[in-house]
Amino acid sequence: MHQVLEHTILGPNVHLFRFEAYDVAQYRQPGQFVIIRVNDEGERIPLTIADVNKEEGSITLIVQSVGKTTLEMAQLEVGDSIPDICGPLGEPTHIEKVGKVLCVGGGIGTAPLYPVTKAMKEIGNQVTSILGARTKDLLILEQEMKDASHGLVITTDDGSYGMKGLVTNAIEKLVDEGNKFDLCVCMGPPIMMKFVSLLTKKLNIPCLVSLNPIMVDGTGMCGGCRVTVDGETKFACVDGPEFDGHLVDFDEMMSRLTMYKSFEKDSLDHYMGETGCKLENAVKGEPK
Repeated sequence: MHQVLEHTILGPNVHLFRFEAYDVAQYRQPGQFVIIRVNDEGERIPLTIADVNKEEGSITLIVQSVGKTTLEMAQLEVGDSIPDICGPLGEPTHIEKVGKVLCVGGGIGTAPLYPVTKAMKEIGNQVTSILGARTKDLLILEQEMKDASHGLVITTDDGSYGMKGLVTNAIEKLVDEGNKFDLCVCMGPPIMMKFVSLLTKKLNIPCLVSLNPIMVDGTGMCGGCRVTVDGETKFACVDGPEFDGHLVDFDEMMSRLTMYKSFEKDSLDHYMGETGCKLENAVKGEPK
């Protein structure tokens, strides 16, 4: 069993958890993830490790409560426990000194981006980060990303904070100002990663993306997380989750992400019908 050591609400539907997971904390590297179950009857869901504390033996996970399992997770309180945390899984990010690195995060994608950004800076790269969200309330880890970067640009779709526009607008602005980058690392919604990959390809900037396809077992056996990269089938759980963004078939991946939408909605509707009154605060993102 893995005890909840911290549960902090970062924003609407966004929850930070610190779990006791000693072995995972000792071996995790930036870019890796875990698969958890909230209860014995629950489904398995993959979550990227946002941070670790080796001395405490804990890992930090940041979750957006949008479906049945993540809403169940949102009900956990400090002192509660979950049965399974399996990991660390996936190939770690290849961290090396390349020069000037651009780290781009969108929404909840900032959580997996943070440890990679921090590692890129620690090894000696000059790191510029861009964080994007629909509105100010949905930005997370701003101070942490500022500390992990040499420069930070914020964008919001509605202009409520930072630069109004998309992360691609910020990339173009930085390049137009004379900045040159040796690598872009991008994590966030698939549509955002697609357009960042298209732009960086045009600008001749190598681009690394972290993919989030449907995943079940996390060991390459089920094939649920298959993606096409450079015309070849890859499994995000064992070959990734990070790939060359210029080679990923994002349209295929986004299409596959919709395969179980109706089942997910039915499951959520059933769960909300049974426990909706208990979930009100978790859905709003307010302290319980």
